[in-house]
Amino acid sequence: MSKPAILVVGAGDATGGAIARRFAREGYVACVSRRQKESLADLVAEIEAEGGEARAFGSDARDEEQAVALVDTIEQEVGPLEVLVFNIGANVNFPIRDTTARVYRKVWEMAAFAGFLAGREAARVMVPRGRGTIIFTGATASLRGGRGFSAFAGAKFALRALAQSMARELGPEGIHVAHSIIDGAIDTAFIRDNFPQRYALKEQDGILNPEHIADTYWTLHQQPRDTWTHELDLRPWMETF
Repeated sequence: MSKPAILVVGAGDATGGAIARRFAREGYVACVSRRQKESLADLVAEIEAEGGEARAFGSDARDEEQAVALVDTIEQEVGPLEVLVFNIGANVNFPIRDTTARVYRKVWEMAAFAGFLAGREAARVMVPRGRGTIIFTGATASLRGGRGFSAFAGAKFALRALAQSMARELGPEGIHVAHSIIDGAIDTAFIRDNFPQRYALKEQDGILNPEHIADTYWTLHQQPRDTWTHELDLRPWMETF
């Protein structure tokens, strides 16, 4: 029988990659997707070096035809899609007077519209089987807008509303839809290079470890359906909230 597949849309070097590696260690074929397939070569190599299986896909998550084709290809060539993790960030900071229509539209397309397309297509193949997990990665901006974050917060608010609507619709169909709120800096090269003071808190567990986020996502997927979590927040112990 084919191994089950997980699709990580927005599989970067940090959280998305850690999630893909975590599920691959559990026997899933990690299907990882970014616009540029070449940027996923190192991640695929890491998974295979650990004895796991991975497939890289170059796909624009904002394009409907590509979103449909991506899920169809996984179903036909890899195995049944059991888990979708939508992990596109699109975090930008612009004063409202400097936020162009192009910026606002692009952020919404990346962080909200693409989530709708990925979630819809995952539901299309999961519902007939009566099982599956869909996890949307949110942020502090999913709950409140901040100075300079009108575009990002607008998109993340929309993604959270999508997750809530899908959970209410698909839960009775056997599909676990969850939304995680990542509230804090993540251990990434971007934080290391641009926010050295914040990155220095790593030694005190003051920033989020992507591997630990991935462990939480695996736990979400493993929850029995009588105790499903829809929304959870993850933050370092010293984070102000």
